[in-house]
Amino acid sequence: MKNIVKLYDKVDHICDKTSLHNMADVYRISAVTLIIKDMTRSCNFYSQIPSFKLVYGGSSNDSFTTYQIGNDNTSAYLNLELNQNIHIGNPNNYLGRRHFGRIIFHTDDIDVLYSYFKSNREISNIISFENQPTDAPWGERYFHIREPDGYQLSFAEPIKQKKE
Repeated sequence: MKNIVKLYDKVDHICDKTSLHNMADVYRISAVTLIIKDMTRSCNFYSQIPSFKLVYGGSSNDSFTTYQIGNDNTSAYLNLELNQNIHIGNPNNYLGRRHFGRIIFHTDDIDVLYSYFKSNREISNIISFENQPTDAPWGERYFHIREPDGYQLSFAEPIKQKKE
């Protein structure tokens, strides 16, 4: 019983938001990225859905395409990423199961959040970092991690909102 209480205290400490008062907030899911096999076929499909607006890519030569859903203030994004090397849907393929795409979370300060993840042992010991914060051509500064079960998560900050 004492071990259970100790474990509870540790989990309670990890989840205690008051210890994060100087942290960058993660405030919404910005986008979901789906790994696809055929860009032309996928773009033909998603372009037919009402209110899906093509905002990046979209040609058969592109390996990455973005659709905006909603208006500028409340929009979310669907990204399509071409990858012909992953056998999507094969339950015996570990990478295929763990690489459906990614979920992208927006934060108000990407560099502060990255530093927090790197310096917090309880986090950095159970995730793997795929890159440092990087400026992307689509207007975000981002980094990717693999969470404990191997799923890819991306944290991003729109560059236009970054304070100098």
